[in-house]
Amino acid sequence: MLLGVLSLRKVVNATRLVISFYTSRLKGKSRHKGNPIKIGIEPTTSCNLRCPECISGLRAFTRPTGNLTLEDFRHLTDQVYRDLIYMLFYFQGEPYLNPQFLEMAAYASQKRIYTATSTNGHYLDDARAKATVESGLREVIVSIDGSTQETYAAYRVGGNLEKVKNGVKTLVKWRKELKSATPFIVIQFLVVAPNEHQIEEMRALTRELGADKLVLKTAQIYEFEDGSDLMPRQNQYSRYFRGKDGKYQLKNKLLNQCWKLWQGAEITWDGRVLPCCFDKDGEHVMGKLQENSFAEIWRSQPYEDFRNQLLKSRKEIEMCRNCTEGTQVWA
Repeated sequence: MLLGVLSLRKVVNATRLVISFYTSRLKGKSRHKGNPIKIGIEPTTSCNLRCPECISGLRAFTRPTGNLTLEDFRHLTDQVYRDLIYMLFYFQGEPYLNPQFLEMAAYASQKRIYTATSTNGHYLDDARAKATVESGLREVIVSIDGSTQETYAAYRVGGNLEKVKNGVKTLVKWRKELKSATPFIVIQFLVVAPNEHQIEEMRALTRELGADKLVLKTAQIYEFEDGSDLMPRQNQYSRYFRGKDGKYQLKNKLLNQCWKLWQGAEITWDGRVLPCCFDKDGEHVMGKLQENSFAEIWRSQPYEDFRNQLLKSRKEIEMCRNCTEGTQVWA
């Protein structure tokens, strides 16, 4: 699905990134080369739901909140599109609450970028579903965390399962009517204790809705050491295990390396450049697009210092201590 967005320049740039990443791992010091191939965009910090392990749902931001403007988005995209392969319109918040979101998606799609978004699905009415297909979005991830309203609302607090199901069906309808191959529609199921018994039902629901794929995702728990009512009982769907001291720990080893710091960045609605999607409240700002170009920030000393800190001792970085990147998603 990436073939339509690749170019020789993008392949060469991606190769440089990979080589520089492994060279940096070997040397234990950043030797970063190349431009980002993946960027996460935050259309808005607003959300209609109150999910218990989400900073947006909890209304718990300490950084400024608001909507990304189309002008600022175009300015950023014009700086990075020549090397960029993938753009995800999601960081915090519900993307469809930004009224210019689909215009942004269309602009990026026209620049031959693989565009994707993640949504709770409550705004896929007839007009928006049609506009989504017409925007050129390559992939739409819809979060459905339960096959019944009771289990769904246990995590998606304030959500309406029937409304989301109808939204997916409407998106499928418009994809067919417009004879479009996109968007690829993914149902994402966050496995938590209240819904873990419904995995097989979710497979059936995915087929019923006409979506293309079901993805099972484990939940990140902020205060995980003492356990949580959300932790599933099925071990394979949990990011954590209980140690001999009775405290919960991450399953994966926290190695002094991270591909994310080489491949791309997260951009908040107000132009803050962050190193990772785990930095949800923007504690590690590498720079601001109102003050410097993206290229200046990407190659700045603060960014290099952060990459070197990670290569030296990742456990000293707070957001990394609850990271399970690469181990939390199953098809």
